[in-house]
Amino acid sequence: MPLPDFAIAIPARYGASRLPGKPLRMLGGEPLVRHVVRRALECGAAEVVLATDDERIARAVADLPVAVCMTRADHASGTDRLAEVAHQRGWADERPVLNLQGDEPFVPVAALQATVAALVAGDAPMATMATPIIDSAALFDPDVVKVVLDGRGRALYFSRAPIPWHRDRYARERLAPPEPPCLRHIGLYAYRAGFLARFAALPPGRLEALEALEQLRVLEAGHAIAVALAPCGFPPGIDTEADLARAEAALRDA
Repeated sequence: MPLPDFAIAIPARYGASRLPGKPLRMLGGEPLVRHVVRRALECGAAEVVLATDDERIARAVADLPVAVCMTRADHASGTDRLAEVAHQRGWADERPVLNLQGDEPFVPVAALQATVAALVAGDAPMATMATPIIDSAALFDPDVVKVVLDGRGRALYFSRAPIPWHRDRYARERLAPPEPPCLRHIGLYAYRAGFLARFAALPPGRLEALEALEQLRVLEAGHAIAVALAPCGFPPGIDTEADLARAEAALRDA
């Protein structure tokens, strides 16, 4: 199904706690944010917008065909920043908006397009992505977020715990069950533009506080989240110095 006109918004703030100045850190001889913007431009979006709170980040992409939206520096989350972008750009409520994190230089274009497709295929106000877990260590790793889906491919719940709990197998051994596979959540999101302001206005939920997962706020408030299965492998983003070093090595070896 051809995708309708959609926008890609790239939130890129300077003050990342684990890797300060992350959008401007050098990767392959140029700032990280430039790699992400170029990946977004490959997706066929009608509009690509960089949302930042720092003029240095804006200047780093000044020669690329991307709109820059200067946003407030005090946003609590990337969703709040995107809501400000949607307001500034005057996007129609039904406009699909893909949130591409500013630390994902290697995200596959097919994954971005599949997330938008999952959004426009139904009436959920939000969509995200998942991929099968085949590694037992990942299944029991609380830093790997798991998701369970209903029969329509919508999220029932997200958790840092291994879900669904395979009662008999997990009672005997801590191994990933072969079938059906558990699903790892990938933090890639698409929204209907009008939902961004509603999401940002929701009060933090009890489940969100317990699991430290913002997307649970949406489920707890009664909204649906469509989930696409990743059409290809999904490389990790860049959060730490070690991640940056691995990315640099991957570029050299490409």
